[in-house]
Amino acid sequence: DLQDPYYTLVSFHSLYRLICMAVVRHHRLEDKNHTVAPTLPIIGNLHQLGQLPHRSLWNVSKKYGPLMLLHLGSKPTLVVSSADVAKQILKTHDLAFSDKPALTSLKKIFYDLNDVLTLPYGDQWRKLRSVFVHDCWVLNTNTQVNTRVKSFSPVRDEEIRFLVDKIRSRCDSSVNLTDTFVSFTNDLICRTAFGTKRMSETEHGKKFLEAMDAAVGLVSKITVGDFVPWLGWINRLNGFNAELDRCATRKDDVMDAVIEEHLKVGPTGSGDNFVDILLGIYKGNTPGVSIDLISVKALILHPTVMKKLQDEIRHIMQEKQHITDEDIRKMQYLKAVIKETFRYHPTIATFLHKSREYVNLIGCYDIPPKTMVMINTWAIGRDPSYWDEPERYMPERFLNSTVDIKGFDFQLLPFGAGSRICPGIGFAETSIEHTIANLVHKFDWALPDGMKGEDLDVTEKHGLSLRKKLPLIVVPTSKC
Repeated sequence: DLQDPYYTLVSFHSLYRLICMAVVRHHRLEDKNHTVAPTLPIIGNLHQLGQLPHRSLWNVSKKYGPLMLLHLGSKPTLVVSSADVAKQILKTHDLAFSDKPALTSLKKIFYDLNDVLTLPYGDQWRKLRSVFVHDCWVLNTNTQVNTRVKSFSPVRDEEIRFLVDKIRSRCDSSVNLTDTFVSFTNDLICRTAFGTKRMSETEHGKKFLEAMDAAVGLVSKITVGDFVPWLGWINRLNGFNAELDRCATRKDDVMDAVIEEHLKVGPTGSGDNFVDILLGIYKGNTPGVSIDLISVKALILHPTVMKKLQDEIRHIMQEKQHITDEDIRKMQYLKAVIKETFRYHPTIATFLHKSREYVNLIGCYDIPPKTMVMINTWAIGRDPSYWDEPERYMPERFLNSTVDIKGFDFQLLPFGAGSRICPGIGFAETSIEHTIANLVHKFDWALPDGMKGEDLDVTEKHGLSLRKKLPLIVVPTSKC
């Protein structure tokens, strides 16, 4: 859950807060550069993030506009809720905004910001990203599937078959779809990363997944020390730093054991997992993403869409059981469902960037270096300037649309865009398409006890990725 230590701080100084509230500027402020939201002393606008920052910031933007300046503690933060402004940042001024904020949890979990996701822009980042793009799973913004992504197809197909068999064994009874997807996603990613089948069932795998689950929780927490540095002692006092240290140690212990095991056994020669690929690069032998399956959840809530998708897939497949890449290319409604799900239920609600230099944005806003930028993709997906009836889940909007998810259409950014676009986009896209197609093709889905979609509690839970607060329980029925 979101940690709000600044609330503790303000509550502790209750009298001081009353004084502060008396001097809050209630009117809208305009300086020569930004629309500025009013602030409280010390914490600035931290109190306005709330439990679900993407929704809170969306509401604030309705008053102060799609480009507004907040002060999260001492950190000036530009909040973007418009596709036009997002394009300026992620395309026109891509390199100027290509750094990532150096938050405490990110530095600890990601080796002092030395991984491809958080490393500051420069020669080292370009070299590391090149390894991912050319040698691992990775970037696929063209119409043809990346060769490396294709090489993981057998692994993906086997894991999907295992998932289908697992669900089939529970047919006509209640299934916790949330836990089932978590287990499937972890096994698929860990197998492509480490080459280990059913890693979630091994000792190493359980420890690794526990550590990563803890890491995700810690990274998603807002800590007062990141935004008010002189109050960093609160992170030590409340145990956050100690918990972060323990998590990093557990993760490193598992990673060291996995690498040592691969070094002893030696590469398989097939290059079917990241560890062998990267060890091969390290030895000079090689030339120079959670998969979010929330689409199925969305389909459960919209049975008419589910029926239409089932009709398309079953018409294309006829008597065939194995779904191929060629079959997927024919499933236009499937692609529309996935795009609409990314618009309506984005996995990552906000992307964080940081400016590297002075930038004149849109010809009139001067942005200084080290300004944090929050791009609210959730809010952009609900902008009526780009979407008719944005609060309605309607995949048909994409059937005759050229809008895609590959980072060129800034009103739909599930993987980000520009130099910092998610490097696993190709792997994620094909895996989601094949998994959804198989589950919809092979099963009918219903809610237990005659429940309807409108009866479900769809309250969100904030984290590194956006999820339902409560698990989704369904009843599958086998159709083939």
